Amino acid sequence: MTDRLYYNHPDLREFDARVLGVSERGDRVAVTLDRTAFYPTSGGQPFDTGTLGPFRVVDVVDDNGGAIEHFVVSDTGQTGVRPVSDTSLTPGQTVRGVIDWERRFDHMQQHTGQHVLSAAFDKRFGVRTLSFHLGAAFSTIDLAREMTPGEIATAEETANRIVWEDRPVTIRYATAEEAAALPLLRAGAGPREHKEKKPREGTLRLIDVEGFDLSACGGTHVARTGAIGIIAVGSWERFKGGQRIEFLSGGRALARFRSQRDSIGGAVRLLSVQPEELPASIERLQAEVKEQKRSLVALHGELAKYRAHELAASAELLDGGRRVVLRSIDADANGLKSLAMAIVENPGHIVVLTSATKPTLVVVARSADVDISASQILASLIAAFGGRGGGKAPLAQGGGVEMEAEEILVAARADIWRRAQQ
Repeated sequence: MTDRLYYNHPDLREFDARVLGVSERGDRVAVTLDRTAFYPTSGGQPFDTGTLGPFRVVDVVDDNGGAIEHFVVSDTGQTGVRPVSDTSLTPGQTVRGVIDWERRFDHMQQHTGQHVLSAAFDKRFGVRTLSFHLGAAFSTIDLAREMTPGEIATAEETANRIVWEDRPVTIRYATAEEAAALPLLRAGAGPREHKEKKPREGTLRLIDVEGFDLSACGGTHVARTGAIGIIAVGSWERFKGGQRIEFLSGGRALARFRSQRDSIGGAVRLLSVQPEELPASIERLQAEVKEQKRSLVALHGELAKYRAHELAASAELLDGGRRVVLRSIDADANGLKSLAMAIVENPGHIVVLTSATKPTLVVVARSADVDISASQILASLIAAFGGRGGGKAPLAQGGGVEMEAEEILVAARADIWRRAQQ
């Protein structure tokens, strides 16, 4: 069994321990110690990292049998299957462990912040926290019911008053019988309902935020609420009939503020408005862009009609009075389609338009009174030159044709003339 130093000394950064075992776990090497300050993933809190002798600790796992396994890699960062002897760690050896304190302290801020924020929701509104997750960028709590923005703001203010009062955060232990008589709030699980839940057995580790929260928890926490710095709610969303709250504490809140400050500052400079005017300015710009798009579509339609008239006037005449337009146009797929459709509004026309750049786009269209199928013409072009596409008898379009537009149009002309003779 591993003596868990972090239980009573969460501020411990370095320690010495005796190696109990070294073994392979798949493609990794696991080291067990007689005692450790490394926190294993548990209760919504991620594991600690750091060094163990000359090796980097990249994962810490509680095997649920009383031992904690430290997964290590060489200081060069190499991974993969390594013979046990290559670790140079042997049972009985004394090794020094060093915690990545920046990561540990961040986790302490977030986890203690969760206790305070969850207690604020419970005390102000009687709303339980059902679960907690400490992520790499932000943390979340899942509440039993959906809260209003005003209620969230009230809980946030309450939590921060506790932070700024710099209350002590102490570690206590109690038997199951003693805990049953306490106003216990389980971290990550809401108020303890003694009549509905099976009582815990053995000794419980309790985290006591003086006069505000008492929770059973095995995680690491700061010694005073002032070390949390600040608790900021970032966003919220409906989740499984309740609500998921994203929050940031301490250094993470500062980093988010800096990011948003820089983003807002850049937007303010570009739009020449005050920060509080940004939403209205963005809404106005979006409305202007929509109007400009509508105007642009209308103008493209008018332009297509003029160009269609010009192209129709230069069409080649087929037997039976049908007219063929074969052109390469500097336009995208929508432009080619609009132009082709404008031409075939006139009776007796069949149109093949290609883009001026490769890979070549192809649009084939016909007037309603023409019996040659646009999709069949496109199919023959794709069979000859590659690409993909499809459509129906009146209109077909394709792309990805790796052939010069001139050769495509020559082949299209020959196919149309052949079909016209049938």
